[in-house]
Amino acid sequence: MTLSEQIAFWIKGCERLAIMGIGNPLRGDDAVGLEILRELKGKLGGNVKLIECGMVPENYLAEIERFHPTHVLMIDAAQLEDEPGTARLIPPENIAGIALSTHAMPLSLMAGIIKESLGAKVILLGVQPEKTEFGEGLSPKLRKAARKIAEDVLKAAASIG
Repeated sequence: MTLSEQIAFWIKGCERLAIMGIGNPLRGDDAVGLEILRELKGKLGGNVKLIECGMVPENYLAEIERFHPTHVLMIDAAQLEDEPGTARLIPPENIAGIALSTHAMPLSLMAGIIKESLGAKVILLGVQPEKTEFGEGLSPKLRKAARKIAEDVLKAAASIG
């Protein structure tokens, strides 16, 4: 199954989708979630909300709650032990130990809070980085992967709103 098909399967029955772009723009490929969100900007319907969270996704909990999503897709760099640019959907119970630890609140805890408070389905779209050292800008491999992943998300979410 392609990534687009996996996302489409996960969002089946979705009424309102919040997509969180997470990452540190000063740590190279850790910013891949932010780049994917920028690629999606202006291309999805009104029942999809893009939230550029940066390094502090927990600061956007109130915004997410006001939107009342049925589904929340968190996009962030993750140690998948795979080729740079590889993307994989990761259920909340498997997030710990995979997501990079550049955030104040672990994404597994964030997912739990969203699930508990809103009853929304939550999943992480993790992307294997190539480099996460200090420095701005994605590596060429991750820039290319970000465009492809954004296309996959767009294709899967096109029917929402």
